[in-house]
Amino acid sequence: MTPPRTRSRPLLILVTTLATLASILVTAPAAQSAPAKTPPLTTPWTGQALAGTPLPEYPRPQMVRPDWQNLNGEWQLRQSATDDPPQFNTTLPERVNVPFPVESALSGVMRPASDNRHYLYYRRTFTVPAGWSGRRVQLHFGAVDWQTTVWVNGVQVGGHTGGYDAFTFDITPRLNGGANEIIVKVYDPTDSRQNGTLPLIGKQTKTPSGIFYTPSSGIWQTVWLEPTPAASISSVDTYANLSNNTLRLRVFTRGDVSGHSVLAEALNGTTVVGTATGAFTEFTVPVPNARRWSPEDPFLYNLRVTLRNSGGTQVDRTTHYFGMREITTGLVNGVMRPKLNGQFVFQLGTLDQGFWPDGLYTAPTDAALAHDLQKHKDLGFNMVRKHIKVEPQRWFYHADRLGLLVWQDVPSMTAQDVNANDAQQAQFEAEAREIVDEHRSAPSVVAYTVYNEGWGERALADTRRVGQNVKNQDPTRLVNPHSGHNCCQSLGDPGNGDIDDWHMYLGPASPLPSATRIAVLGEFGGLGLHAPGHEYSPNGQYFAYEWQSDSNTLTNRYVGLVQGVQNLMISRGLSASVYTEITDLEGELNGMLTYDRQQVKVDQARVRAANLAVINASRALPAMSPVTLPVNTRRSFQVTTSGHTEKYLRHAGSLAYTEVVNAASSALLKSDATYTVRAGLAGSGCYSFESVNYPGQYLRHQDSRVRNSPDDGSALMRADATWCAQSGATGGGVSLEAYNQPGSYLRHYNSEVWITNGSGGAAYNSPALWAADSTWNITTPWAP
Repeated sequence: MTPPRTRSRPLLILVTTLATLASILVTAPAAQSAPAKTPPLTTPWTGQALAGTPLPEYPRPQMVRPDWQNLNGEWQLRQSATDDPPQFNTTLPERVNVPFPVESALSGVMRPASDNRHYLYYRRTFTVPAGWSGRRVQLHFGAVDWQTTVWVNGVQVGGHTGGYDAFTFDITPRLNGGANEIIVKVYDPTDSRQNGTLPLIGKQTKTPSGIFYTPSSGIWQTVWLEPTPAASISSVDTYANLSNNTLRLRVFTRGDVSGHSVLAEALNGTTVVGTATGAFTEFTVPVPNARRWSPEDPFLYNLRVTLRNSGGTQVDRTTHYFGMREITTGLVNGVMRPKLNGQFVFQLGTLDQGFWPDGLYTAPTDAALAHDLQKHKDLGFNMVRKHIKVEPQRWFYHADRLGLLVWQDVPSMTAQDVNANDAQQAQFEAEAREIVDEHRSAPSVVAYTVYNEGWGERALADTRRVGQNVKNQDPTRLVNPHSGHNCCQSLGDPGNGDIDDWHMYLGPASPLPSATRIAVLGEFGGLGLHAPGHEYSPNGQYFAYEWQSDSNTLTNRYVGLVQGVQNLMISRGLSASVYTEITDLEGELNGMLTYDRQQVKVDQARVRAANLAVINASRALPAMSPVTLPVNTRRSFQVTTSGHTEKYLRHAGSLAYTEVVNAASSALLKSDATYTVRAGLAGSGCYSFESVNYPGQYLRHQDSRVRNSPDDGSALMRADATWCAQSGATGGGVSLEAYNQPGSYLRHYNSEVWITNGSGGAAYNSPALWAADSTWNITTPWAP
């Protein structure tokens, strides 16, 4: 069933091929640019950003028409601390490069973060190409932060509230046939709380420091014009259906479409592989022998959508793209997991916040926009969490073509002193709906995160309700109602949605999956390394969760953390992790790359190998299914770790150890290394292990150390002495899970025996060799 749409609106869908796209796009002549200011750091693209029209690429690759006009470039600007009326036919005092935020160097303004002139007035003129005569003219804004009012030739044509979604006005009635004037007023109070405002701001703040950064006020995505027929396509939603190899399709329109129909054609390259005709309710297009989209094979089909009148004549045509993929959840070896195209693959990503030292929210060029995503691929990641910011549509296209799974956050209200009233809460929810509507057709987007660490959260009931509303709006994707509900200002676990998400610095750690939710680690890591000459902090201070001394140490530490993630995938059922983070940001130096993208701070080859090891291991998970042991019989427990297989579990002085046992060993040692298998003292489906030479004493854990203890009848002792046998973590042998600490297993380390999950931290919980150390052969007893 197609998720409901709140209103007809321009979505975003792609092109047939990049070559075709390049050949059909018509842009305006290069716009003059105001001189850039000197940024605190220079990226490889800073010098290219204003060479011609800024960001000249077609901004909406998910719905392409051949004609358009780019309005990026130099505009006039007036900044005001008061809500003044617009000034028409008047030259404004400053110049600004659209679409760079006024706080950025590339804007040519570079005003301080603390500037209280929250009202911005933009002005420029344009001429409609003669070839557009007889068509409607749409004025598109990719995104403007935060509250926008637009006039054309002195007449207000519309307004919009929200800093992260696109909006469009039909300005045809206001055009005069010659030079036309646009005035855009933007009100952006950021986190000043001026006039009682509480906008969605993500990480923006008037006082940047630590993990909060310089604001991005005003126009920050492409502004452009597009001619359309009077009756035209306004957006197209697509959903792959792998069960029958079809593409579900719904077309939205503007104007009078009475008697009209839609022809949809799916193409492999330029070859039509499936066609269907429908109206304005959902219909399906066949995609025979569909090639599945995945991070390993991000294959994109093309889609041609034609609006036809009652006589069958073409009225409008747009070109798009789609990927044949599905994201679901389901049991894998008894554990709830995410499934891409029916298969579990671990989703390994980074926190990606999307700030630039030269453009702030706006990447200097399209190549820069794609760069961080390509780096994710180079480093072996298959996922990216876009953290409380929404990128331009071309970013999602790059994720789609490169093959990255995207977790899209809803940008949050301020993290401090949250007290949203009903109107502010309603605005948050309205913007969340818009974000979902705009990204329905991106194959890369597999999950939405609604809240982060309690930022903007006012009541647990609201969190549950909004999470469910997002799921109802788009049931084809996973919903994470609250990332890091165990952290910070969170009001607690909402308990619903598809995802149970912890944050743990440094970590790693994991919640336990349930019958309905997968377990993910939404943030961890935060390893910092200074890179002199490539750092910038607005207040001169720098932050990291744990500082490293050099690149090799940083790489070693990261590899250890990700090995811990792999162990948690096995031991606790972890299904995804998000490392903090891909790049440094202002005063936060947790990045694998420097803020200026000039240096990679880790050994890329080693990080890639470690990441791919986790992903590859997820494709061949050990079953870890229950194993039956022979009750009331004696058994010994042999180490399976290579080079130590002559060792067996034994007790000495009440503590458990591993020691070499063979035929020449003493009778005492053989007895110490033998246990009687009993029904579990705390659960009959599991087992307890009674000492042969100390009857009444059982193998139990206490403060993570394993020992022998007498059964004192207490519930705690009986639970500590109960172990659930499973097929081994290495795929063979047996692993013994602590009954009252699920996800922790009997493990030997340096001849001592502990319960661990292999996530790291304490030496005995070392990630190295955890799976082998936690796997035992249950053998014939040394003391029969």
